[in-house]
Amino acid sequence: MAGSLRLLVISGLSGSGKSVALHMLEDLGYYCVDNLPAGLLNTFVSHLVRHPESSYARAAVGLDARNRAADLAAIPGLIKDLRQAAIDCDVLFLHADDEALLRRYGDTRRRHPLAQAGRSLREAIGEERRLLRPVTDAADLVLDTTQTSVHQLRETIRQRVDARQSGRLSILFESFGFKDRLPADVDFVFDARTLPNPYWDPTLKHLIGLDAPVAEFLAAQPAVTEFLEDVASFIARRIPAYQAANRGYLTVAVGCTGGQHRSVYLVDRLAARFAAEYPGVLARHTGLEPR
Repeated sequence: MAGSLRLLVISGLSGSGKSVALHMLEDLGYYCVDNLPAGLLNTFVSHLVRHPESSYARAAVGLDARNRAADLAAIPGLIKDLRQAAIDCDVLFLHADDEALLRRYGDTRRRHPLAQAGRSLREAIGEERRLLRPVTDAADLVLDTTQTSVHQLRETIRQRVDARQSGRLSILFESFGFKDRLPADVDFVFDARTLPNPYWDPTLKHLIGLDAPVAEFLAAQPAVTEFLEDVASFIARRIPAYQAANRGYLTVAVGCTGGQHRSVYLVDRLAARFAAEYPGVLARHTGLEPR
């Protein structure tokens, strides 16, 4: 099996945004099939490769827990075989915490696909997590959508998944505030809370790390410069290992107390530094309100 094909396998917990991701990919020109039986994945890919129309050059397949457990357990091996056959394949897995999923099901009043007589919704979610564990383990990118809006998820699919070039590492630097929550599904987390804090300067308190006065304040602090160099050196030394392992995504989070000043400044500087060498570097500031 060979051919010029970009394949995205989209899976996740029911209610986590899998349909939103597939619809976005369809809008971006992917040939999308939802709820494909996992055992037919190889057959489906073979069909696409044998019919090299432009409409099949990029395809996305949705897989969920309605598959047989044995078929889901075989997914990692199937993905490995596809890559050995020179298929450019990424696996994206979406999930959210139980409370968010319960709230979403309460809002939509839909029936969970694993809900059965005598099984509560929470129990169905737990069973779904268990069944999908092999897919989670095989995923190149895992997204926690607990606090992600539909618009934010669509933008993540467009900026990070669709834009990733074959063989290139997509690097995301993300700032956050420890007052909110520790970000899930990141590869490395760095704590900037011990650095000098512009928040205590009345003239800087209501600004953010992207504003020139805050950036000037932090750039003048030796501890901030040392921290920035340490993190940049740490990440730079580990990128070759990610590339050698054919990893498609690297996510680095930097947090401070409020996610407004120090982490924002550091992420902005890190993204600018690595963008000079690695295409597809992104910066995201989860603690900032839209301006």
